[in-house]
Amino acid sequence: MTELRDVLEARRLIAGHLPETPMWSYPVLDAIVGARVHVKHENVQPTGAFKVRGGINLLARMPDRRRGVVAYSTGNHAQSVAYAARLYGVACSIVMPENPNPAKVAAVEALGATVTVAGATMVEAADHARAMADDQGRRLISPADEPDIIAGVATLYLEMLAARPGLDAVFVPVGSGTGAAAACLVAGALAPRCRVIAVQSASAPAAHDSWASKELVTRPCETVVDGLATGSAFATTQAVMREGLADFLLVGDDDIRRAQRMLLAEAHTLAEGAGAAALAGLLAVREEFAGREVAVVCTGANAGPAELERLLAA
Repeated sequence: MTELRDVLEARRLIAGHLPETPMWSYPVLDAIVGARVHVKHENVQPTGAFKVRGGINLLARMPDRRRGVVAYSTGNHAQSVAYAARLYGVACSIVMPENPNPAKVAAVEALGATVTVAGATMVEAADHARAMADDQGRRLISPADEPDIIAGVATLYLEMLAARPGLDAVFVPVGSGTGAAAACLVAGALAPRCRVIAVQSASAPAAHDSWASKELVTRPCETVVDGLATGSAFATTQAVMREGLADFLLVGDDDIRRAQRMLLAEAHTLAEGAGAAALAGLLAVREEFAGREVAVVCTGANAGPAELERLLAA
């Protein structure tokens, strides 16, 4: 189980590669929500998403890097691993399910990793990646069942709570659950009165339903929000979320798109769908947080051409 000392060590390992990301509030956004809203801008990471923290921490701690690594992902986890692999000179292969975001494929390949498209779903892509890792003798890197990834991601919440120790709540989008699990760990240790609230698309509710039922389940994955497009839950992150989450919300893809437009207009921020899901969750329960001080994590900016077209359509 990841502990606070692991997060502090991750901060030391990451510090030479990544500066702290900004966290800003925006008066018009505050007025719309009716609360003081702090936006943590993980969209400005060099890969365009928060997951790079976890990839760097894992590769920094990997004792046998000469083996190489294999990861499976719809995009941001892939970029995280590829970026870290390039830093440490590690051979890297990525498996993506069918019809991947072309912008994310291009970004992964530009980092020097090879991309294989296999499987109609993330579950099938994971099976292909597992077989590839076995055949090549490489280290398979799960999107979520990796304590070193969770510890790396958790460094963003160290930054957040150091800047705003009085937060009443933090809203975190959930795909695999590393961000929410990381928030639970840090808030539980440093700010126990801060509520951690997870947000997921209602069109891909595997993590939500697993949390609610206290057992790992699979669910249809019909969301257009590719950063949240996971059809199964992960044991490691679920165990932490069951202990630490105050609530877990489901929002519609249309709600997420409205939150994207709001971030674009009022916070001058391009967010991919997953990066706007936290704000969509806050908007769904804003009456409960009227007058409070809250944070939302804008986890990424890697919107592909089709997503940008939907976002900017009148």
